[in-house]
Amino acid sequence: MTRRTEWPVSATDHHTGPGREPAAGHMAESTDVYGPEAGPGHDTGSDAGFGEGAGRRARSRTRSSGSPSSSRAEKGEPRDPVEQARNICLRLLTGTPRTRKQLADALRKREIPDEAAEEVLSRFEDVGLIDDAAFADAWVESRHHGRGLARRALVRELRTKGVDSAVIDEAVGQLDSEQEEATARELVARKLRSTRGLDRDKRLRRLAGMLARKGYGEGLALRVVRQTLEEEGEDTEGLDEPF
Repeated sequence: MTRRTEWPVSATDHHTGPGREPAAGHMAESTDVYGPEAGPGHDTGSDAGFGEGAGRRARSRTRSSGSPSSSRAEKGEPRDPVEQARNICLRLLTGTPRTRKQLADALRKREIPDEAAEEVLSRFEDVGLIDDAAFADAWVESRHHGRGLARRALVRELRTKGVDSAVIDEAVGQLDSEQEEATARELVARKLRSTRGLDRDKRLRRLAGMLARKGYGEGLALRVVRQTLEEEGEDTEGLDEPF
């Protein structure tokens, strides 16, 4: 039987909506929703940074509470696997959206029981902290406009992140063939200057190879490169052959 842990829900515990990613600030609020958590570098002492007096008080607390190692053990990870899974996911999601599969893989690597992992991941999906559709939309937008990747390369990347095929198809559907070709022309135009002085065939291979690495098909790459070289005054006779 699946064990459910009831966590308090506040006004910040809601779905972020399709096409939007939780910002870093939202993640901070989400941490509060699920309960306080002292992350790396978090100062839990009220006297931190206040000079010699603070040092004496800190040493006194250490002596009275036992060895530093025992104190760290008391303040370490909770033993409840659901709480462990929750803390791991919150840390991974802070400032960086991730897919459900990425989080599931991280929990499995930390040897979190499947039942606890499923409970936490489902809860995070319910409140919108995990949203593979929004992740895929943002990934396509960022990687196409930022890196010039074509649909084929974007599909390949999203698959490696565990996004469902139907979700991928919808996300890459944002890009039509005209947008893809326009981006390919921009990429070739930026690379063109660095190929000047090379012979025609070498320029062709270098420019078309750059497009191929970004996921553009052979036909589109050849057409864009040939037309760009023609505009520069290059003789493109015979460049219709596959490269």
